[in-house]
Amino acid sequence: MDLYFKDKDITGMLVILPSNEIYFEEEMENYNFSTAKSLKLKAALGLNKRRVVEEGVCASDLAIKGLDYLFLNGKLKREDIDALLFVTQSPDYIMPPTSNVIQGHFNLKQDIICLDINQGCAGFIVGLNQAFMLLDQPSISKVILINADVLSPKVSKRDRNSNPLIGDAASITIIEKSSNKTEIFGTIKMDGTGAFSLQIPAGGAKLPISSETSEMVEDVSGNFRSKENLVMKGDDVFNFVQTEVPPMIESLLNTAKVDKEEVDYYMFHQPNKFMLNKVADKIGVNRDKIPSNVVENFGNSSGVTIPIVTWFNAEHEVKQKRLKICFSGFGVGLTWASLIMDVGPFSFCEMIEY
Repeated sequence: MDLYFKDKDITGMLVILPSNEIYFEEEMENYNFSTAKSLKLKAALGLNKRRVVEEGVCASDLAIKGLDYLFLNGKLKREDIDALLFVTQSPDYIMPPTSNVIQGHFNLKQDIICLDINQGCAGFIVGLNQAFMLLDQPSISKVILINADVLSPKVSKRDRNSNPLIGDAASITIIEKSSNKTEIFGTIKMDGTGAFSLQIPAGGAKLPISSETSEMVEDVSGNFRSKENLVMKGDDVFNFVQTEVPPMIESLLNTAKVDKEEVDYYMFHQPNKFMLNKVADKIGVNRDKIPSNVVENFGNSSGVTIPIVTWFNAEHEVKQKRLKICFSGFGVGLTWASLIMDVGPFSFCEMIEY
């Protein structure tokens, strides 16, 4: 599905990272794998360290920390928020919506739209699309998009497929109406036939948590996890990304009438370095234009990886000038989505620690 928006702008971006840092070598003994093979895995996927929350910290805690920072430093006014979007796959509660919890915490105005969106790897793109649509309303001028995921508690420490990859993080993106006469081209696709390539089997209504769901079981590759843990079919996900993402980007470039070399950065979701390098080669762009350095420094934090890769690689540029960026997210759902837009100068692009 092709999408098109006009006269909308991202005006600021804040990343919130846990201060707790774990190195790959600290957890190698948990894996049913030799040291040599573990280090080979580390090199192949670009693993090193990741950020994870302390026990008891929820996605809303990271978001509230970020909003507190923006309010206290005069970067955002409470009364200016017309919509608050909270994109996560690790909500605080089944009910109420976490967006309403945050709105209540700050006693924001009642004349506001609060919306939780259950999306993961493509959640930043889905959230931007929703923000752009809301901004078409005359009564909405500023949308706050919060992406936050705390998935590390849902990953088995004995699962070498997922545990070394997963990080926790949040981001806050400010989206507003623009006088710059901007054009934004987008595309989004979904395929539920592959929904179970990435899943947490237990914990919802279909399979409630019980003593049976917490039992640790060894898979054919020697990983141990329970039905309450994240399970990823790595080969399926890799093949999906390599098959679907490059043609999506090529189609989007054609629709937007943009040459691939005109794009300053391709800020993509960060599954791992190996996968992103292969995508860059298939698209036919220099690997430097598709930064792949987030997992090795912070971990894969689902939809938050796109704001992180933007801050980490273009913090100063995006505050100083206009850039043409292709944002793309792909994964759980299965969902894959992209946007091409001009961004900057941002009023802020920063990181704070929780």
